[in-house]
Amino acid sequence: MPELLSVVVPVYNESAVLMQFYRELGDVMRTIGSPFELIFVDDGSVDDSASLLAGLREEDEAVAVIQLSRNFGKEVALSAGLDHARGDAVIIIDADLQDPPALIREFIRAWREGYDVVYGQRVDRRGDSRLKVFSARWFYRVINYLSDVEIPRDVGDFRLLSRRAVEALRSLPERRRYMKGLYAWIGFPQKAVPYVRQPRAAGVTKWSYWRLWNFALEGITSFSDVPLRVATYLGIVTSGLAFLYGAFLLVRTLIWGNPVPGYPSLIIVMLFLGGVQLICLGIIGEYLARTFQEAKARTLYFVKAYHPAGISRRGDDQT
Repeated sequence: MPELLSVVVPVYNESAVLMQFYRELGDVMRTIGSPFELIFVDDGSVDDSASLLAGLREEDEAVAVIQLSRNFGKEVALSAGLDHARGDAVIIIDADLQDPPALIREFIRAWREGYDVVYGQRVDRRGDSRLKVFSARWFYRVINYLSDVEIPRDVGDFRLLSRRAVEALRSLPERRRYMKGLYAWIGFPQKAVPYVRQPRAAGVTKWSYWRLWNFALEGITSFSDVPLRVATYLGIVTSGLAFLYGAFLLVRTLIWGNPVPGYPSLIIVMLFLGGVQLICLGIIGEYLARTFQEAKARTLYFVKAYHPAGISRRGDDQT
């Protein structure tokens, strides 16, 4: 029996590029020669994405549409797609056409060779600004330095997952999910496929620098407790310096007396220690907030509507 392939596509306000993406993706999938389903996860879009997806579902029974009750974020949308994917292999790809659908053939070839996770690795990011490329490069260096799990550099969500890799991800209970880290954490044989990332075909990116900053914090706090240890070490060092400075002042007072001047240095020390305390409290607060979210154990998402794929396609024929 031929293997079933599932393609998970998170969608948030992508009406400008959605139809072009569907045509290119469909053309690629029909050349592979296996049954497939295209799972579009509408993550609370407020443009015409929902109506376009409904039209695609009526025209093509290989299309499945999951409408979430609101915008939960891309990581949750990916999780919803993985929960509903039925394929022996699941491909994850964004709808903006920055990641070429044609590369899926290479993913499937590597999967059939025995790899459980096959991911696209960007050797050139033509669609991103220099600041974004620079910040991404340094983020991966920092997180790999702090984390016990090696997260591949210049890699996004564009990848193929085997069935056992999908089941491993589904078994993880956390609500605050950093998927790129989870892909690496589950292990299994993995392979990189290099490619050139293109500019968006249409529309605008949903990732502002503020959102990218928060996403970076999510990744670091999800896969490293080093910042907590740094806060401890910083407290020890500053306490030691304060003790030494106090001893210096005591000796100076005993030898030369207690002159009135010293107010500026006192203020500097107080502000420095206060800043260190606030930084340490902020680091602890980040971890405490994530612990609070996990402890509530809320459902990861709610589905507003689900229209499963009825008939997948193999080649140019319906089965």
